[in-house]
Amino acid sequence: MKFRGALVDTLLIILGILAAGMGLKGFLLSSHFIDGGVTGISMLLAASTDTPLSVLIFVINIPFLILGHRKLGLLFALKSAAAIAGLSFCIAFVDFPDVTHDKLLTAIFGGAFIGAGIGMAIRGGAVLDGTEIAALLVSKKTQIVRVSDVILILNVVIFTVAVFILGVIPGLYSILTYLSASKMIDLILNGLEQYTGMTIVSTKGEEIRLAITQKLGRGVTVYQGKSGYGKDGHINSPREIIFTVATRLEVPLLKKEVLRIDPAAFIVQQSVDDTTGGLLKKKKGH
Repeated sequence: MKFRGALVDTLLIILGILAAGMGLKGFLLSSHFIDGGVTGISMLLAASTDTPLSVLIFVINIPFLILGHRKLGLLFALKSAAAIAGLSFCIAFVDFPDVTHDKLLTAIFGGAFIGAGIGMAIRGGAVLDGTEIAALLVSKKTQIVRVSDVILILNVVIFTVAVFILGVIPGLYSILTYLSASKMIDLILNGLEQYTGMTIVSTKGEEIRLAITQKLGRGVTVYQGKSGYGKDGHINSPREIIFTVATRLEVPLLKKEVLRIDPAAFIVQQSVDDTTGGLLKKKKGH
């Protein structure tokens, strides 16, 4: 199992390197667009100096790899170093077709390829850009701003500088590239099936539990609780609190079944980015 997992991680990282290389050499570089993060900084420096992009991407990421080693472990740092070195090699020596010179298509699809590459590398346990490492450490240290806020602030600075170095039009298209890459990363990491967590409070908890587990094939967690103060006053009667996770397509069916059993059931929904285990539906006959 360990060998199989390592093989899958390696394949994901290799595919991620090739996808990011395609996004850079097949789309962005010929149109002078950039991405965000360390990759964007490297592209800006390559555009304003004679230093090759392949060298800049690896060198600028070194401090972040050192931080990753200290905070996230040696294995993560080694995987990330190999992934970034592979991307640098890919940019320097692998030929990709220059797909299109249409600026809109370049921004959208170039960002999509880069985002897919970063997402697959993260799935494989590595990063192709050290920005996320720096943002995580700054967020933990300050405890005021979130990781996403740090990344946003950094990229605002990068794209502001890009407007002055590359020009207004390439700078604006670069922002579109970054947005496209961000959406693709989210798609790769969280998948098409976004999950919804549902908390159900009802006096008919057992009946609802059986309907969800047996009829709908979903697992549940049951808490014991009591009703509190509300419009009906202080009732203090026992309630079963049921928690389950379903895909967006299953939510309407699940709500319909719950309300059929107990029209007075209290249902709370919240989005769930990702889950691990516990979501496999029961097979018939088991």
